[in-house]
Amino acid sequence: MRIHTGEKPYKCEVCDKRFSNSGPLNIHMRIHTGEKPFKCEVCDKRFSNRGVLIEHIRIHTGEKPFKCEVCNKRFSHNGSLNKHMRTHSGEKPFKCKECNKVFTHRGFLTVHMRIHTEEKPFKCKYCNKMFRQNGHLSIHTRIHTGEKPFKCEVCDKRCSRSDDLKKHVRTHTGEKSFKCGICNKRFTRSGILTVHMRIHTGEKPFKCEVCEKRFSRSDDLNKHSKTHTGEKPFKCGICDKRFTRSGILTVHMRIHTGEKPLQ
Repeated sequence: MRIHTGEKPYKCEVCDKRFSNSGPLNIHMRIHTGEKPFKCEVCDKRFSNRGVLIEHIRIHTGEKPFKCEVCNKRFSHNGSLNKHMRTHSGEKPFKCKECNKVFTHRGFLTVHMRIHTEEKPFKCKYCNKMFRQNGHLSIHTRIHTGEKPFKCEVCDKRCSRSDDLKKHVRTHTGEKSFKCGICNKRFTRSGILTVHMRIHTGEKPFKCEVCEKRFSRSDDLNKHSKTHTGEKPFKCGICDKRFTRSGILTVHMRIHTGEKPLQ
């Protein structure tokens, strides 16, 4: 009857989320306790939910029993097929009640709602920093563990994030996937394109709090700020003279080395 009434008498004592049955509450509590009672017998990875374990096992077996009738792509579990089907239909059935933004997946909506509720249920066991998403916690934890699971197949460099590996690989391939829509110049990274676009737009989002001079790049603001603070963090290792910028130190070093790069 609670399906019809909407009654949710079972409440999480940690985050106050409510449930219609005790079973889902027990599963939810494992988010807070970190309990993972279900273990994969192949790789010993542990899970908080038996259903997730069953889906994980298919990684080892290669089983993909669910097929898209449009493009014949196969999936290891039904939920992934349902999500995939929305790429064909364009359907976004999950709407945020706060801002009316719509999503293709319920999980995306759940994560989005934490922007409004400010809920951060995932806590780092090393420094107690809190996160909205478990994936963000996993990435953050590698700061403490030093784990770098993503390896470049060309030079064996290792990265802590898959995105960082993709960026690195472009240094080998020369691929420049991001193109300026105004001058057609291409870039290896979206962030570099964003900075480049400010040449065309004139946008200068970084402002000096002392003299209100504005800059298009945060690095330029940091360099400028040293003219107010007098900070000189770059020191010559030979004569101990100090400089506000690394470039000025580089030029200074030629006094000692005798290097004349323009000749």
